[in-house]
Amino acid sequence: MTPAQIKLKRTESILQELVPEGITQLNDARLHELDVIEVVCSRGRSDAKIYLDPHDYTEKERNFFMSQLSKAGPFIENYCMADQGWFKSPKFTFVFDDQLKKSQKVEDLFKSISDRNKGESDES
Repeated sequence: MTPAQIKLKRTESILQELVPEGITQLNDARLHELDVIEVVCSRGRSDAKIYLDPHDYTEKERNFFMSQLSKAGPFIENYCMADQGWFKSPKFTFVFDDQLKKSQKVEDLFKSISDRNKGESDES
């Protein structure tokens, strides 16, 4: 692993801890229930994608959270800068991570195919 990759992983790890802390500093208690799953920084560490746990939020709730987080993004960035003593912070983009639901659907599909193939082999 190169030194640049190590710095990138270190930044992602630090942000994974600091972003939830920054969110809890906000006045809106509804945002405190959001869970950060992963942080992925761009190679130059100028941008960071913050993946949030979607739980079972409705589309309306998700839109509300996204609008509030887009407004609070600069505050959370400043919180991270102040905590770490950085000159600048990555620009945050918040995204709900639907990968778990997608992988669950794929697993369910494979399970149904497997069950169907078992049923056909039992009939033969």
